[in-house]
Amino acid sequence: MEITGQHFIGNKVSGDGIETFSAVNPVNNKTLPGVFFNATTQEIDTATTKSVAAYQILKTKNKEDIAAFLEQIAEEIMALGDTLITRCNEETALPEARLIGERGRTVGQLRLFAALVREGSWVDATIDTAEPNRAPVPKSDLRQMLRPIGPIAVFGASNFPLAFSVAGGDTASALAASCPVIVKGHPAHPGTTELVARAILKAVKTCNMPEGTFSLVQGNTTKVGETLVKHLAIKAVAFTGSFKGGKALFDLANSRKEPIPVFAEMGSTNPVFILPKALKERGDSIAAGLVSSINLGVGQFCTNPGMVIIPKDKGIASFCDQVADKISQSPSATMLTPGIANAYKSTVDILRNSVGAEILSSGKNDDAPNNVASTVFKVSGTELLNNNQLEQEVFGPCSVLVEAETKEQVLEIARNLEGHLTATVHGTPEDFETFAELFQILEQKAGRLIINGFPTGVEVCHAMTHGGPYPSTTAPQTTSVGTKAIKRFVRPVCYQGFPDSLLPESLKDSNTHNIWRLVNGTFTKEHINR
Repeated sequence: MEITGQHFIGNKVSGDGIETFSAVNPVNNKTLPGVFFNATTQEIDTATTKSVAAYQILKTKNKEDIAAFLEQIAEEIMALGDTLITRCNEETALPEARLIGERGRTVGQLRLFAALVREGSWVDATIDTAEPNRAPVPKSDLRQMLRPIGPIAVFGASNFPLAFSVAGGDTASALAASCPVIVKGHPAHPGTTELVARAILKAVKTCNMPEGTFSLVQGNTTKVGETLVKHLAIKAVAFTGSFKGGKALFDLANSRKEPIPVFAEMGSTNPVFILPKALKERGDSIAAGLVSSINLGVGQFCTNPGMVIIPKDKGIASFCDQVADKISQSPSATMLTPGIANAYKSTVDILRNSVGAEILSSGKNDDAPNNVASTVFKVSGTELLNNNQLEQEVFGPCSVLVEAETKEQVLEIARNLEGHLTATVHGTPEDFETFAELFQILEQKAGRLIINGFPTGVEVCHAMTHGGPYPSTTAPQTTSVGTKAIKRFVRPVCYQGFPDSLLPESLKDSNTHNIWRLVNGTFTKEHINR
């Protein structure tokens, strides 16, 4: 399948720009086929205009139409077959087995949201019936539900070219909420981006969705993204990437005449606490699991365990030796892009030279263009408390082991943490009793708490929270993974005194959707008698 390098503005292809770029294979730095244009201001304006028109139709579609559309996107992505996997491998150096799994996660997300929409109770229908005879003031009939907010700008992520990109969780949840989507493709994998965009547009046509339901703009400059976010037709932004990128979009969106929410997942260090009894009883297995988690995907996960806090104990030396030995045997591996590889090397150098952290161990290295070595540092708890730069995320296979002097210092470290996506505790029942306060602290610091596991691996399900306090995200009350991600793209609307004929279907007396509704304070599927 030929890569054309064009944008998709609604159902039309476009390539009006002058500035161009191409994808690079990070294994050998060779340019891949396909020349891509930076989207113009006019192309972005046309895409947003079409999305506004599509919104007026999409928000009237019934739940079966939206569910079937999501399922059709999943079918079209699978129909791309090996072409998608091959191109994605060339653009990212991610192994084919990993990409096949990620494709499965991508279509699984779409089907999960289809099931959520088809069941329908996610709209949070809430009804308080009228009390016309109430004294001294009669009570009106009040009905509330969640409604779509409008066109959404989605930014593709570098590290998940399928599951957090064109048809990833942000797009799936926005479309499930009946919001049109304009995707700004990630410049590291534009060919993959184009292939998936074609699949979505094929589903748009098959399911008779309005033109403007989906558009794709590409570009390797910040101007394309900035122009999209500043457009007043855009009602929210979804982003997965660096703190710098997410914060820039957040500031831009809040400087508009009409500020809009930015749901930016910006990564974190994901602290791991290893308590004394657990260290003594299973230090060997924890060390092995920790190194595997550090190295997974060349450390290019927002849930990479970047900091490990261990209370000083006689077993700590043996544990550190085991981690060091396993890291030293870790082979080098290719990162996603030359820029990401260089940033990783620079950050490791800063930790070693400017911050003064002690290198505990480094992995093997070679001369391949964008290969990097795993690195583990070691610092004292006091050094960490005196230098918060040690807590900053290193995007890659790197972690900092922190030796805390006392239990009190462990708790002090926890209290001084910034916001993170995850926090992990390894311990025994006795440890958990001794460090009970630790859990109360970590609940305020992270979106997901893990016991006796590792943070890498984010299950796509109803109960998952993939978010956390700032600076890990800009919206700690939300999640970017799991079905609750749909709540980012809706707002509550209350209908007062409406006749049944004017109400949305989910709020009508008959409850033909057969959803759970909160009626006069009780959850029920029963119809209402007025």
